[in-house]
Amino acid sequence: MIGDILPAAIAAGAVAILVTVLIERYGGVVGGALGTVPTTIVPAVAGMASAQGDAGLMESLSVVPAGMLVNAIFLSVWIFLPPRLEGLSPSRSLALTTVASLAVWGVVGTIAVLAIGDAHVSGSSPRSVAVAGVLMTAAFGLLLGWSPREAPPGSEGVSAPVLLARGAMAASAIGASVWVAGLGYPLVAGLASVFPAIFLTSMVALWVSQGPSVPRGAAAPMLLGGGSVGVYALVAMTTVTEHGMVMGSMAAWAVAVLGWSLPSYAFLNWRSGASAPHD
Repeated sequence: MIGDILPAAIAAGAVAILVTVLIERYGGVVGGALGTVPTTIVPAVAGMASAQGDAGLMESLSVVPAGMLVNAIFLSVWIFLPPRLEGLSPSRSLALTTVASLAVWGVVGTIAVLAIGDAHVSGSSPRSVAVAGVLMTAAFGLLLGWSPREAPPGSEGVSAPVLLARGAMAASAIGASVWVAGLGYPLVAGLASVFPAIFLTSMVALWVSQGPSVPRGAAAPMLLGGGSVGVYALVAMTTVTEHGMVMGSMAAWAVAVLGWSLPSYAFLNWRSGASAPHD
């Protein structure tokens, strides 16, 4: 079990740091859309595949697109709640937004796992569940990305301790998902594999170093761009089983990036230009 958990956790922690740096350097649109290409999900799938059989892996992967929809709802809290807390101190506003977003993720995530479990019992295939999750994430992301908020690059660097903490959180989440998969709970493992460690630490780190406007502007691009993880899981349900973990993951990653991440960036870039004030 440890042999399955550690490589996935270490790999996830290493790649998780990049998104904050991308958003800080290039702004919310580029960093949010392109910085959310499938990364930590790749070692998570490899770990879950080692910890359970093909049937369990399919169940875990079927939850991932719905999990990204849950993450999109999580990020929407960071868009809509802070303006309603303007009378509070910045630290209290950040604390309340963090707690509220995690509470929403926990409640909606539990509902999603229970609903998907019922769907499997009633005869719905894992692939049909995954397709539904991808479509709902796309609809939600396009809706919030239609009128983008200002998403400038940050003016202050995110500190090394914050970046390290971010990597540690992502590593812990992915390690937990592999561990849960090994215990025989594939649906819970699938949700745990997309726990919003990257999103949460991005929002908190950017808020602390740049103020609330930068993370609010990055949230919509991140939730739309993050849908690529659901696409990766959907495609991997076929490619990993037919072509093995290495080639199957590479194929699924390429489809997710070319079929989702790049179009998402083009859409967000277009909407940013369309929404900008003109002289």
